[in-house]
Amino acid sequence: MHCRIIGAPIQEGTDRRGCDMGPSSLRTAGLVEALVELGHSVADMGQVVPTPGPVPAHPNKALKALPTIAAWTAALAEAAYQISADAMPIFLGGDHSMSAGTVSGIARRADELGKPLFVLWLDAHPDFHTLDTTTSGNLHGVPLAYASGLSGFQGYFPKLQANVSPERICALGIRSVDPAERVALAEAGVTVHDMRAIDEHGIAPLLRAFLERVAAAGGMLHVSFDVDFLDPAIAPAVGTTVPGGATFREAHLVMEMLHDSGLVTSLDLVELNPFLDERGRTATLMVDLTASLMGRRIMDRPTRSY
Repeated sequence: MHCRIIGAPIQEGTDRRGCDMGPSSLRTAGLVEALVELGHSVADMGQVVPTPGPVPAHPNKALKALPTIAAWTAALAEAAYQISADAMPIFLGGDHSMSAGTVSGIARRADELGKPLFVLWLDAHPDFHTLDTTTSGNLHGVPLAYASGLSGFQGYFPKLQANVSPERICALGIRSVDPAERVALAEAGVTVHDMRAIDEHGIAPLLRAFLERVAAAGGMLHVSFDVDFLDPAIAPAVGTTVPGGATFREAHLVMEMLHDSGLVTSLDLVELNPFLDERGRTATLMVDLTASLMGRRIMDRPTRSY
């Protein structure tokens, strides 16, 4: 497979500095080398560069860095659309606000191809706030709502050329949801599997049911992988740690099932903050998990000392 990786050193969507170093950390941890070892060809497209423009003032005074995030969204949407033409794009973040651009850009590509786009959101949070409902004002909490076409972004974020249908989204590993998001998720029809569902049913049956839906529809699958999907005991390098996340074994199982499905067409790796890491252990784990998604098996995974 031909892969194109591109960095989005964005940190303005969160209130913790350091996510802008995420793309460099993933590269340093050996992402390109891991993909090449698996037989993939890789082109490193460098970094996305946004062009800020004017954005009107919003009534929600809590919003932070709205013009900057709007500019990143526009730049990433265009980049995602362009590099997905003949390759699998892997977007290196950067905070999760970047997915407003990556998902909407991939949705445009899917719409052009006449294929339904599905999204697997691996995260502790659903990021389903609108500009009106967020109380923190941190715009890494809005990307999925925007890319789904929810109202409240018009005139502030770029106009969507295509959106992902909420019924084609599965949020897996959720364990921190605000009241406004809970209502919006239910009304929109997003499939949400929180950690209780995983504890009760196991992660494999829940993911398998979603993958079967994607396959039956002949769909494309975008995976958005937030570091805080993982338990902070194994992945401390994230500014939004929530206890009780996916274990090492659960995470690798998810990635291997995704590989076996053959459905993944694009990938986000987001919220890696190397400033909060311990000797690169989280970056290394993210590279190992990406390698599992791209074909590395347990039997040929090298042993690492963390």
